[in-house]
Amino acid sequence: MAGRASRRVSLPTADDLFRQTGDAPVRAVPDPEVGDPGLDGAPEAEGGAEAGKPRSASGRIRHDEKMTVYVTADELLDIEHARLSMRRNHGLAVDRGRLVREAIALALLDLEERGEDSALVRRLVAE
Repeated sequence: MAGRASRRVSLPTADDLFRQTGDAPVRAVPDPEVGDPGLDGAPEAEGGAEAGKPRSASGRIRHDEKMTVYVTADELLDIEHARLSMRRNHGLAVDRGRLVREAIALALLDLEERGEDSALVRRLVAE
């Protein structure tokens, strides 16, 4: 077998596959199942409340930043049940990421508006 060429293929790394290729504007992607009439293809303003606008979740746009959050199996099931309930009971087809981004936006808005009286502070103090 000496002199036999390797059959291994050299594949690009994840960094090569997912690298940013330019300064193309971020575009919103409407949900074909639900339709998002509020999305006009323009990205939402960055900075949330810091820019003088109320904080809101980023919605259905391409996200360039990633954060890993570990959850228990029960928490993941709760998120999935909430997603399915929103689809069944409210006709909203949302993915888990969008559901979590909306929940984070709500918690941060409550924190900004209510401070120590926010649900987030009360829950974290109770731990």
